[in-house]
Amino acid sequence: MKIGDLTELAFRNLREAILRNSLTTLGVAVGVASLVAMLSVGVGLQQFASKRLASSGLFNAVFVMSRAERGFEAARRNTAGSAGKARPLDEAARRELAQLPNVTEVYPQIRFMTEVRYGDTPYPTSVAGVPESARADGAFDGMRGSFFSSANADEAILQTQFAKELASNPATLIGKVLVLRYAKRETLPAAGASAAGTKGAAKNSANNASSGFSVVPHEKRLRIVGIIDTEPEGGFGGFGRSRVFIPLAVAEELSATQISDLQQLVSGAGTSHEYSSLTVRVEDPTEVQATEAAIKNMGFETFSLLDTTKNLRLFFTVIDLLLGIFGSLALAVATLGIVNTLVMAILERRREIGVFKALGADDRDVKQLFFAEAGVMGLIGGVGGVALGWLIGRALTFGTNVYLARRNLPAVQISAVPLWLALGAIAFAIFVSLIAGLYPAARAARLNPVEALRYE
Repeated sequence: MKIGDLTELAFRNLREAILRNSLTTLGVAVGVASLVAMLSVGVGLQQFASKRLASSGLFNAVFVMSRAERGFEAARRNTAGSAGKARPLDEAARRELAQLPNVTEVYPQIRFMTEVRYGDTPYPTSVAGVPESARADGAFDGMRGSFFSSANADEAILQTQFAKELASNPATLIGKVLVLRYAKRETLPAAGASAAGTKGAAKNSANNASSGFSVVPHEKRLRIVGIIDTEPEGGFGGFGRSRVFIPLAVAEELSATQISDLQQLVSGAGTSHEYSSLTVRVEDPTEVQATEAAIKNMGFETFSLLDTTKNLRLFFTVIDLLLGIFGSLALAVATLGIVNTLVMAILERRREIGVFKALGADDRDVKQLFFAEAGVMGLIGGVGGVALGWLIGRALTFGTNVYLARRNLPAVQISAVPLWLALGAIAFAIFVSLIAGLYPAARAARLNPVEALRYE
């Protein structure tokens, strides 16, 4: 039998019992819709997480640390005469890292605890330097106010929660001035310097020729230009989340004393300034692995989001699998409806099947006819189910954004129906429908045409 004739006959037979066949097809559509809706949420959440990480600029970043031991344990071991110092992460290392292939910039992670005065009231907080490249990363999209006017501007961006501590209405802070009080690191002369002769000076007792550095209080006036909801690169390479952000060039010019400076002094590493960590950015995330290997060969420790994203993909794969299993349960129930509909069709169309066979149709033709009917129900139900599942996903996204808007949070896209999901769901619906048609088709093919013609 030709495919065109088979399809036309299948549609004609489905139209004869349109109510029952429509309800069965609707059952398939509901099953496919539940499958598509659940998987669309998993896909949407995965895309949302990947987009947020990519917008922060972390996918193309490698965080570099020195292999040197820090802290009091390092000082004790150095005092005991331990050999084999690790390579320092200093300005020379920074320049060498900048010469690596595919590297676009290298900048230090500058974070320090300090005090901010606003309206003659002190507020202890933490400050972080932000590179100029962060303007294009997307981490500052949606902020109130604007980004720094230049790389050397005496300006500040506040985190929302800290801004609420300064004023009940954070938006009123934009354009205002706050005073940053910090401890500046000043290297002491190499000869004859004494800690007793300089207020706040620190001295390396292990080597009188290297006098250490002094800690001198300074102030810096900064104009508030923006308010941001979340911290870009929160926690990476620093000492917790910061609440005040200033241009990186300004942060370097301040030479504020950091925890790494104190650790360096205690460990007896000398007075030359070393970075606690450096961020190396590459042109493309695909080049991170090669760059990370080159940096390790230079004698430094590295960290990137490669391993983290692998675990993230594994997590979402498992979630998608579980959602797909639960979503398929409704489709499995719909297959029972297909079996019931086709079995009832056999009982109602026994004389038709007998005439069909008497005119020369064999068992294969009868099977193909019932398979075609099952396939048509799967096709129509699959297309309708994809559309219904997409609408459910949109409704979930809308409801979620209404909930977030009431809490002054940004909107998100929690569902997505890519082309592969839509086509896969339709193909799966047709496949399941054909499986459901196996028993009715085999039963119809086994009918004796003589007995079928006698059936009343």
